[in-house]
Amino acid sequence: MLRTIVTISALGFLLAACGKSTTDRAISGAGIGAGLGAAGSLATGGSAVTGGLLGGAAGAAAGGLTSHDTIDLGKPIWK
Repeated sequence: MLRTIVTISALGFLLAACGKSTTDRAISGAGIGAGLGAAGSLATGGSAVTGGLLGGAAGAAAGGLTSHDTIDLGKPIWK
């Protein structure tokens, strides 16, 4: 179980990166949040789908509301 959570989290971090535009930051924040939300929910015995949805929403909000100067993880892989 712990190995699965670590693997999902690592893949989420490898596949996601921030960006300079608000849209890029919201998309990458949603990806990171969904992965971590699902993993955290599985670790606590909850539903991975619910955790992923809540984490994705929180990540999208955080990515869209922060500026490039505040948090910078680099260029998104889709660009």
